[in-house]
Parts: sequence; C-alpha cells; structure tokens
Amino acid sequence: MIYLNRLGMLCALGDSLPAIAGAMYAGRSGLRTDTRYLPELALPIGAVDVPDAALPPVDHLPLRDRSRNNRLALAALAQIRPAVDAAIARYGPDRVGVVVGTSTSGIAEGEAALRQYDRDGTLPAQFNYSQQELGSPAAALAQTLGVGGPAYTHSSACASSAKAMASAARLINMGLCDAVISGGIDTLCAFTLAGFGALESISGSRCRPFSANRDGINIGEAAALFLMSRDEAAVALLGWGEASDAHHISAPDPGGRGAGLAIRQALRRAGLRADDIDYINLHGTATPQNDAMESLVVAALFGERVAASSTKPLTGHALGAASAVEAGLCWLAMQDDNPQGRLPPHLWDGVPDPALPKLQLAADRQSLGRPLRRVLSNSFAFGGVNAALIFGRQ
Repeated sequence: MIYLNRLGMLCALGDSLPAIAGAMYAGRSGLRTDTRYLPELALPIGAVDVPDAALPPVDHLPLRDRSRNNRLALAALAQIRPAVDAAIARYGPDRVGVVVGTSTSGIAEGEAALRQYDRDGTLPAQFNYSQQELGSPAAALAQTLGVGGPAYTHSSACASSAKAMASAARLINMGLCDAVISGGIDTLCAFTLAGFGALESISGSRCRPFSANRDGINIGEAAALFLMSRDEAAVALLGWGEASDAHHISAPDPGGRGAGLAIRQALRRAGLRADDIDYINLHGTATPQNDAMESLVVAALFGERVAASSTKPLTGHALGAASAVEAGLCWLAMQDDNPQGRLPPHLWDGVPDPALPKLQLAADRQSLGRPLRRVLSNSFAFGGVNAALIFGRQ
C-alpha cells in the first residue's frame, strides 16, 4: 500500500493547511481580479497571497534553477521538511526520489528578461534560459534535499501532477525508491493567461462549472507536495488510471472514452466498484466541452448517487499543479478532524445545463455524516491526456 504521509501546500485559499481547509469548508473562493500579468485585461485569478520576499530563497541553487516557481516549491517543501528529512535519514538519500508536475516552470523569468531586452537591448544578469526548463522543479527539490533517487518532471498539461503521483507510486512498487516527494508546482505568468485567452477559454468572472452559463476557466497557481511511502498513514493512494484519447490537441473526446478508461483503470487497480466511491473531485474546468464530456462519463459510471464538486472556483485552475492541489483538498477532507465528512462545496450560479446529465453537485456545507472513506479525483488535459486517482482512508 502506498500512503500519503504528509502534505505541504500553498494555493489561492491560503499558505497553510488549516487556512486552506477553513476556506474550503466555508466556500470562500480565493479568486481575485488582477491586472499584474495582463495589464490591459482585468481577470479573476487564483494567486498565492504570499509576498515574493517571504518565499524561501534559492541562492543555494545554480542560476538555472532560480525561479519563483521553484521558490513556491520550496515553500511547500518547508511545511513537510522534518518528515522528509526523517525519511532520508531512515532510507538513505539514494532511496528517496522526486517526481513532480509543472507546465510553466520559470516562464515568468523569461518574460521579465524579454521585457528588459525589449527596453534596453540586454538580458538581466540573473537570467538563464534554463530557468524555463520543465525539469527544473524536480532538480531544485532534489538538490535542496541532497537526494540521489530518480528525480524528474511530468508536463502533460492539467494531468501533470496526477501522473507524477502515479509515477511515484510505481517507483515505490518497483523497489526503486522507499519514499518519493511528489505533487505539482505552477505559477502565474502572462504566457498562460494570454494563451488561454487566445483560445477564448478564460472567463471574465468566477468560473461556473456545469452551469448553463459556463464560459471558461480562471487561471491559478499553487504548489502541493506529498511525502509518499509505505509507512502507514491516514490516507493511501489506492489506485490510479491513465489513458489518452488522442482526439484533439485541446478538445476532449466528446464521448469521454479516454476519461472513462482512466477512471475504470483506477477502480480496478484499487479493487473497488463505482458504488464504493463516497465523493468525486471533478476536473470541472467550466469550459463547454470539458464539462459536457465529464458529466457524460461520471453520470454513466456513477449516476447521481455520488456527491461531486469542482474545486476550481475556489482555487483557480493551477494547470500542472491542479491535480496535486485537488488531491490535497481530498486529503484534507479525509483527515481525522473531519469526522462528519464535510465535502468541498461546488461554487456556481446554481443554473444547471439541461443538455448535461444531472450530477449530485455538493451543496454548501454538505456532509456525509461520517468520514470519507473512498474518493476519486479526475484530471483531463490537453492532448487527450486523462488521469484518475483514488484515495482511501485507513
């Protein structure tokens, strides 16, 4: 059994687990209208509300790994550092790995460098092209910890960190690692906002997943890192599924064949039936095509019996970190301090789309009346990449 021993997380809901859990259960969205990244366009974004000066320094890293993205990763690591250090001491540095997901890495540093170059014809002395490399977060974490196990990054859009967690479990199951630091990190930058804007996928208001009025996503940022091992803990990663429908570079297969395959794989690996799931964290981007596809798949497999919600109106869509953030919210809801099984609420305008199958979307302050025991979290990405994780409470 692979356990999720510790979690460190920062997102738009807060910079500590108690703050994040409190905001989640209260249904307080972390989205705020901002013009920092696109001055010409005011958009709601899910920014981490921590001044850059308060984030951990990266002076100990080579220039290629010095980025705000990696500082956010180190901030999440700091929350679990004692447990990670204990695992390294117990197993040895070569038996501890790092597998994370990202989509932006240090793109913001590249944007700042290009602005200076456009202004005065020189690049900043503190800029290195490799800051934008997707492998940088894993390298930065491994070097900071001094570990020698496998260290690599997944970058498969919105499924990146779910695939990273599945990879971490495989490393442990194969005997290559005894513990893995896994999750995702993604930071806001103009590139992603402008890119999704060009796709006409960004909403000018708080997103409304599964609403008849849904009109796009809100971009967010976050870092969420788990310490994963065979050491027994309250929550385990019971199963995972990965599939590709290869339908379109940005649009999902309308029938959800790949998405359904990933969920069924996760159920089989976990040894569970659809009836065993207590709650589903939906991918729920609030784009017309994603929600239409996901509602078909979830309704076909689970019907209306299982409570479900999209947490993206709370946090924003953190892209490569989204899966890990949502895994983190599920992990929080499965801890001992939630004996009544309070559910992450589904924030929307309450206007169902009659063209979509009906789902049981979790209402404000809804609870099961008992602890959550089995939870599914969906992640569906550009390029037809699909991933599903199932967590179990021990």
